[in-house]
This record gives sequence, C-alpha cells and structure tokens, in this order.
Amino acid sequence: MDPEELRQRFSLLTTAHLTDGCVRAGVPVRCAPAGTHAVVPGGRVAGRVTPARHVGSVDVFLEAYEIANPGDVLVVDNGGRLDESCVGDLAVLEAEAAGLSGVVIWGLHRDTADIKKIGLPVFSLGSIPTGPLSVTARPDDALESAVVGEWTVTREDLVFGDEDGVLFVPAGRADEVLDRAEGIRDTERLQADRIRAGESLREQVRFADFLEERAKSPSLTFRQHLRAVGGAIEE
Repeated sequence: MDPEELRQRFSLLTTAHLTDGCVRAGVPVRCAPAGTHAVVPGGRVAGRVTPARHVGSVDVFLEAYEIANPGDVLVVDNGGRLDESCVGDLAVLEAEAAGLSGVVIWGLHRDTADIKKIGLPVFSLGSIPTGPLSVTARPDDALESAVVGEWTVTREDLVFGDEDGVLFVPAGRADEVLDRAEGIRDTERLQADRIRAGESLREQVRFADFLEERAKSPSLTFRQHLRAVGGAIEE
C-alpha cells in the first residue's frame, strides 16, 4: 500500500478501531507494551517498519536510514530498558531528513524539548537524561527485526500509533484489517449519533430482550444476541 494512502486511511481511524479490525479478521493483536506513548500528546504515526536493535551506538540507526524507504517508521529495540535512553534529538532529526515518518522505541528517549520542536512523531516508554551506558556487540540481524514487548516485528509489518498506543499489523493483511476497522468505525458513529439523539445503546441492542432470553437459556452470550439482532459491537 502506498505510504500516503496508508496515512490517509489511518487519519480517519484510531488504533482501537484497528485492534477490533484485527479481531474480526482473525489477525493476532500485537500492541506495544502499555505505557508506550507519543512524546507530543496527540501524535500519530503510520508506516512500514524499519527495525533496528540498539547496542549502544547511533550507527545502527544511521545504517537503518540508508536502507529505509520514504514513509517508513524506525522501530528501535532497546530491550525495554528504563535505565538509559537510546534515541535523542539528532537521531530524530536525521530520521526526518531521511524521509521517515516517525520513530517507535521499546525503551526511553531524551532531549524531549528538542524532539518536540522537530515535530516528527516519536513514541517511547518515557524519558531519562542519561544516554547509552555501554556498547555491546552488534548482532548480525540488527537491521532485520526488532522486539517490542512480546512481539518481534520486521519490514513485513506496518506500525500504527496514536493516543491509545502502538499496534503492529502484517503488511499483507493491512487492507483487510483497515476495511474491517472502517466498518466498525462507521457502525459505532451511527450508534453514538443515536445515543445523542435519545436512543440508548441498551435500546439499540435490545438489551432487555437479551436479559429475558438469557433467563430462559443461561448459555446465551451477549455476542450471540448481538449477531441475532444485527448490532454487533464487540467482535
């Protein structure tokens, strides 16, 4: 998918829509750990993953920029460390100059004020003043994959980030997930409009009928009821 088309479609969605879209499409929901937030509140990012495993030196990022495509997102694996930062203002400024659309870090950043001025979306677990504390041997596959929380991501993945957090989606399933997410968004907007117009969600999904039927058939689930009345909002 063209990077601009991807960003345009995501601009009308949220990561919450996309996670629901993954569930509907049977795609594993792969979120970065809770606490992964944008340096600038309200920041959003969408693009193909350019992975990089940090081992204490900025050169791995510079090499990643050499092979990245415009619109890619640098995804940095620093093992979730909270005792050092691994990305600062120069790495972010260079990412912008290289045409990347953002940076996602499993770890910490620093130079917050300068990063905010640059304006490129950066997501991390937070900030700390200290930079890398040591340099270790670089693995041969440092630019082939990155671990973020419990997930391993590669260039075959897309990454999306907003105020709720960060999500990874296989590039080959992106169209399907986005289609499902857009359908969910449209359904929820209609339901919200009806609530504002005075028709409660309980009325819309005939919740009283569900309670009555469940009393007769205790095994009946709410999702089964929603499928029957055409108001599926949870699957």
